[in-house]
Amino acid sequence: MKKHFLLLFTVLLSVVSPTRADEKVPTVFIDGKGVMRWSDTKAEASFFGVNYTLPFAHAYRAMGYLGIDRKAAIDRDVYHLARLGINAYRIHLWDVELTDSVGNLLENDHLDLLDYLLSKLEERGIRTVITLQTNFGNGYPERNEPTGAYSYKYDKCSIHQEPEAIAAQERYVAALVRHVNAYSGLAYKDDPYIVGFEINNEPCHVGSVDETRDYIERMLRALKRAGNRKPVFYNVSHNGQVVQAYYDTDIEGTTYQWYPTGLVSGHTRQGNCLPAVEQYTIPFSGVKGFDRKARLVYEFDPADLLCTYMYPATVRTFRSAGFQWITQFAYDPIDMAAYNTEYQTHFLNVAYTPGKAVGLMVAAEAAQAVGRGERFAPYPADTLFHDFRVSYAHDLAELNDGRKFFYSNNTQTTPKDPAGLQAIVGCGSSPVVQYEGTGVYWIDRLEEGVWRLEVMPDAVVASDPFAKPSLDKKVVQLICNAWNMALRIPDLGTRFSVTGLNEGNRRRDVVTNGIVAALVPGVYLLQRDGVTPSCTWNRDTRWQNITLGEYVSVPSLEEGYIVRHQPWKCVDAGRDMTLTAVVAGPVQPDSVVVYTDKVSFWSETNPSVKMRRVEGYTWQATVPAAELKEGTYRYNIVVFAGGRKQTFPAGTPKSPLDWDYTDYSYWQTDVQPADAPLLLLDEASAVSSAELYVLPEWSSVSVQPVQRALTDKLSARITFVPKKEGETCFLRRYVKDDLQGRAERLAGCRTLCLHLKSAPRGLQVGLITAMGYTYAAACPAADADGVVRIPLSKLKLTDTALLPLAYPSFLDAYFHPQTELPLRAADIESLELRVTQQPAGKEAVLELGEIWLE
Repeated sequence: MKKHFLLLFTVLLSVVSPTRADEKVPTVFIDGKGVMRWSDTKAEASFFGVNYTLPFAHAYRAMGYLGIDRKAAIDRDVYHLARLGINAYRIHLWDVELTDSVGNLLENDHLDLLDYLLSKLEERGIRTVITLQTNFGNGYPERNEPTGAYSYKYDKCSIHQEPEAIAAQERYVAALVRHVNAYSGLAYKDDPYIVGFEINNEPCHVGSVDETRDYIERMLRALKRAGNRKPVFYNVSHNGQVVQAYYDTDIEGTTYQWYPTGLVSGHTRQGNCLPAVEQYTIPFSGVKGFDRKARLVYEFDPADLLCTYMYPATVRTFRSAGFQWITQFAYDPIDMAAYNTEYQTHFLNVAYTPGKAVGLMVAAEAAQAVGRGERFAPYPADTLFHDFRVSYAHDLAELNDGRKFFYSNNTQTTPKDPAGLQAIVGCGSSPVVQYEGTGVYWIDRLEEGVWRLEVMPDAVVASDPFAKPSLDKKVVQLICNAWNMALRIPDLGTRFSVTGLNEGNRRRDVVTNGIVAALVPGVYLLQRDGVTPSCTWNRDTRWQNITLGEYVSVPSLEEGYIVRHQPWKCVDAGRDMTLTAVVAGPVQPDSVVVYTDKVSFWSETNPSVKMRRVEGYTWQATVPAAELKEGTYRYNIVVFAGGRKQTFPAGTPKSPLDWDYTDYSYWQTDVQPADAPLLLLDEASAVSSAELYVLPEWSSVSVQPVQRALTDKLSARITFVPKKEGETCFLRRYVKDDLQGRAERLAGCRTLCLHLKSAPRGLQVGLITAMGYTYAAACPAADADGVVRIPLSKLKLTDTALLPLAYPSFLDAYFHPQTELPLRAADIESLELRVTQQPAGKEAVLELGEIWLE
């Protein structure tokens, strides 16, 4: 009976699925020069997409914790992947959830979900590369579960050497490629939408070149005996000591990763990261056979970043380096993305990171537009390439080619050909769309005068997404508010009908001025007045790889408010202070008020400052100079709505003027004399917020507060013990937030000052600007008071250390600027100290007090 059902199900699938073998779906082959090509046209192939891991490990378990139907969750995510315009998907399989102790393939829920996922991706036209095994546990960020699989019996660095382990791997990979997908009816080895197989994820080879080559060849033979004729790939960005072994085998493609901003910083990184993705130089590119293997990026991500501009810049560099397959790691399932628990250092989802998602869409277009091996002018000129723009200053990724206009943030750019637009994707506003919401919107031309509009809910950051995660803590909230959307699309005109398409969307009205009023998230058909469509467009109409009425909605914030506010670190007495906050909730507040710590329930005259809404969820207030006395200014922000009140930063459901208010948490700003130095570092910030690094490898380095005598101020002592001669120790601190609101004084600064208690030879002092450029000088001798004064004019452009260190570790750790730019004090973002020229094993001590500008 089961066989008859499977046969019937397969026949039914043949009506709707694009994966049937008899449809002669083009496949991918690799020619003798290592180029991936399409089987039908022989044209070069270019793939861009994501990793996504819901069938396995923490994502699988989290769906259970949250009570989510896993297949329904896959449906939701695959729809959004289709909307992102990607054509590639990669997954490394958790063999510990698919095998027994000797490598037999288990027919279980994980495998069934994988089958289901692959079939759904194929329906959307998305190709797959499968990495057959990981050889590590399924726990992160939790503990590993004891599954009894073979990988748990061996250390990751011995699993490729132990005969029993290799035999288990041979058995497993052979069974997997022969496995018939229950939803497509095709074996993995025969599925045209599966491009090929990678043998394992980030292997650890501690043996010789010969042993490594023998292992790979055994795995290749096992796959061939199983009937596989697809390309087989191998990771070459690890184990550099045996790199020749990879190119001595018959693998057809080589795989790499790139984490240009390191991993797991524990917080959102700040500063301009474009220099970090300027080059991807492979040091073993001269190895015999290198040019005969295709190049794939199995994983990449500028980790710990919320900015939207990095994906296209990274992809441009990958294409310059000859890569034809590029997949980000990893896309978060929408049903758990609010918490970012799967991989705390990565965060990407259409709903929860809308700007990054549009940046990914721009990158997908760049992967097709940029030629393999194409070169560009050096940074910063390469921020404009083809029809693309990336901007750190505006946190913007943009595509503007005349037909497509994509932007990840507010933009003033005018489309090249407004009348010729076919697709608009955006966050924020542009010359063709004015919108105060924060979610992604797609506006697609179906035919002349007929457009589909899809609008996602607003996404509001509630806490740092890259801090320690928990399924009890949402880092981003979705809010389904209604906003006006003004459209200035020539083909649509200013008078058009608006018809709701998604389930439950009953909107039917006519716009006469180009403004869709009170637009709520959903899908809409827009039709210009007087247009007669060539066909019927309704919610069931298929278009490209979607159905017009498809829409994925998720629960949104129903009550309470989010207030996100960054207080000024310091301000000058005698000047007004402007406070800006994001105030977000299910309805606009009745009022938002700033109270100081001086208010009292018993007082009849409590000073306050009312905030005003500027745009969207952004509110501002100006604290007059008269209230800013030297010392510390402490304050709350109170939201009033519908008879309720909520006081922040704690979120207490009371007001400071209530008799029973007991929460005394505040934001605070130091109010300093107008002539006070602009402080960049002191003992407290050196310990709490400065970062320490060593290049080229990690040696012993620490920072701690010290006090030489009871009457002395605390100082910070940095102790560095290099393992090898030539290592450099870095202390780096992001200071832009400390200098905010003091632009006039900053522009007038001419000298960098350090109070040094002791300093090793080879100390260099530098500043990093908004361009990502570093300007430094050797530290001169201190004066009699222990103060070093370095004129800013003496700081010279030097290489920028790319910290934290990128993966793979063979990449250059420095950005080498080729375009001279002068140092402008107004552009300063970070302070950097470097300790160099230290002998191996000898302790170098730097003890310092304050560092400031004057």
